[in-house]
Amino acid sequence: MRQPLLACSVAVNRTAVIIAMIELSQEIEALARRLADAQSVSVEDAVTQALEARARAAGIVPESRRPRDQSPEAAAVRRTRIDEIVREIAAMPVLDRRSPREIMDDLDAV
Repeated sequence: MRQPLLACSVAVNRTAVIIAMIELSQEIEALARRLADAQSVSVEDAVTQALEARARAAGIVPESRRPRDQSPEAAAVRRTRIDEIVREIAAMPVLDRRSPREIMDDLDAV
C-alpha cells in the first residue's frame, strides 16, 4: 500500500517539537508527483518552487534563503545539533498510542 503524500512542517526548539501536517487529496498528490517527475526534482522541491512562484505573482516575497555553509566544520555542527534534537525527541514520552491515521481520523470527526 502506497503511503499518502503529506505536506509537513517541523518547528523544533529546546522544549517542544511541533509537527503540522496537511493531508493532500489524491488529485493534488498525483499532480505534485507529476510535476516533480517532469522537473526531475523531489516532490518537496516541486511544491516549494510552485508555491514560491505563486507567492511572487501575488506580491508576496518568499523569505530569502542564506547559502548553507558547506565546510566540514559547519556540517559537523549541524550533525551534532540534529543528534541532540533526535535524543530530545526520543526521550519524550509517547502520550498517545494511536497511529497517526487514527489520530487524524478522530480530528476529522470533530
